[in-house]
Amino acid sequence: MKTTPLNQTHRDMNAKMVDFGGWDMPLHYGSQLDEHHKVRSDAGMFDVSHMLAVDIEGEGGRAFLRQLVANNIDKLTQPGKALYSCMLNPDGGVIDDLIIYFLTESHFRMVVNAGTADKDMAWMLSQRDRIAPGLEITPRRDLAMIAVQGPNARAKVWQVLPGSQTDTENLKLFQAAFFDKYFIARTGYTGEDGFEITLPATDAMNFWNKLHAAGVAPAGLGARDTLRLEAGMNLYGQDMDETINPLEAGLGWTVDLKSDRDFIGKQALLDKPVTQQLTGLVLLDRGVLRSHQKVVTQNDGGEGEITSGGFSPTLNQSIALARLPLGVSPGDEVQVVVRDKQLKAKVVKYPFVRNGKILV
Repeated sequence: MKTTPLNQTHRDMNAKMVDFGGWDMPLHYGSQLDEHHKVRSDAGMFDVSHMLAVDIEGEGGRAFLRQLVANNIDKLTQPGKALYSCMLNPDGGVIDDLIIYFLTESHFRMVVNAGTADKDMAWMLSQRDRIAPGLEITPRRDLAMIAVQGPNARAKVWQVLPGSQTDTENLKLFQAAFFDKYFIARTGYTGEDGFEITLPATDAMNFWNKLHAAGVAPAGLGARDTLRLEAGMNLYGQDMDETINPLEAGLGWTVDLKSDRDFIGKQALLDKPVTQQLTGLVLLDRGVLRSHQKVVTQNDGGEGEITSGGFSPTLNQSIALARLPLGVSPGDEVQVVVRDKQLKAKVVKYPFVRNGKILV
């Protein structure tokens, strides 16, 4: 299996390690529940070095990205500003969801998912050869990434990196800045404030240990999943993939169909009528919601399916994201088929939790 630069550190902390898409990753360090609550109430840190930073350098980077992704790269005019987008295939399916940072007019940085990184690189290189042959597209496996999340996360990072507060305290959400060898972005996947920090792989262990000494709790994949589910954030491979277009995956806000700009998959999105939507569900009966469970709507509204589901530690009940027919609205009651039983659930508008507050 592939390993991150922090693999031995996780083992030294007695993490339960699991195979995550071919990567040897920590599931938890003793209690997934405690790690979840720590991020919601204080600060936790995640090793996300399995994700891949990709540098796009040279003339024509902006023109290349205009065609490559569904969101409009022309929104990026300020150095350090980030854009969340999907990269689509010609049929409008999601190859990957990703973040793009504008560094200079000749240097953009993209962060892609671990499980799709090889596929993404092959796709980008093939499109580069067609659109902008002079561009350099470089996978940065020499870098590590650590996400520090929670209401006290930024203060803990400033404590560990003296001098960094001046350069980063005025960052808005989806902005980043360089501080020494650290690329510090005010982004995350938990619904809490914090930073995602990219740094040389050789410095990752020392930085992780300093954060731990400052009281930042290590957190694994288990807490990362329950936190992102509560925050209503999509997980590639569950909530969307190459068979699903972003308009039916709750990602319409990341697709720019209004400008004259053409991009790969645009025509397919324009041609195909939207019939489904991504909604939230809260289970009213006892049980646990899981992906792929069938959802039956009332009044012959049709059927849908849960894409992501699980137990919410913050709500203390089971919640889910589900792809349902367009006619279904928040407040409606539906039935979820769980082991041949139909359990009652309420349709809600996600996110379920944001910045420590329950919203449903």
